[in-house]
Amino acid sequence: MHSQLHRTTKERYRSYLLIFLFTLIISVIANKKQNQNTRMASSRDYGDPLLVGGIIGDVLNPFTSSVSLKVLINNREINNGCELRPSHVVNRPRITIGGEDLRTFYTLVMVDADAPSPSNPFLREYLHWMVTDIPATTNTTFGKEVMFYESPQPNAGIHRFIVVLFKQLGRDTVFPPEWRHNFNTRDFACNNSLAPVAAVYFNCQRERGCGGRRME
Repeated sequence: MHSQLHRTTKERYRSYLLIFLFTLIISVIANKKQNQNTRMASSRDYGDPLLVGGIIGDVLNPFTSSVSLKVLINNREINNGCELRPSHVVNRPRITIGGEDLRTFYTLVMVDADAPSPSNPFLREYLHWMVTDIPATTNTTFGKEVMFYESPQPNAGIHRFIVVLFKQLGRDTVFPPEWRHNFNTRDFACNNSLAPVAAVYFNCQRERGCGGRRME
């Protein structure tokens, strides 16, 4: 009887040990997978030029790009973080947008995130351009220019100029602000039920300025 009890206790102990080891292995695998996902997410974040350039945070909340946005300045397509001078942006950019349905309309805004200077941007944001009611698959000439284009003229430091495309709820649903300085892209989008779908930014400094923008 004692021998049988001893075997039962031993088998029970062995079962507990196997359960413990199995639980431990599952926990280790789950933690490893979670760490991999975290590293992948961090890698994606650090690779996002809008995040690296401070556009996400200073001007926009995180969003997922879902519509193509092509910005041409002097027949050159603009990529995030490229360096320009005021002489390059005297005329309004040529902008084409993607999408699928002409009955879908978009609003485009262009702002300076560093007005009047990156070290003291108390006029942030300064609105340089706004076009509403742009049909999908067309360009800004098909929209309604509600704030005419004002060419960038940075006087101090290197400024970030952001072009943002928003999807509208419908036609004639967006109302322009009354002034350009201290424009707030987030508030404007919220007040007009706009959803960001694409953005691109470039750096610009005075004509004879030197150096590049340092990422904090």
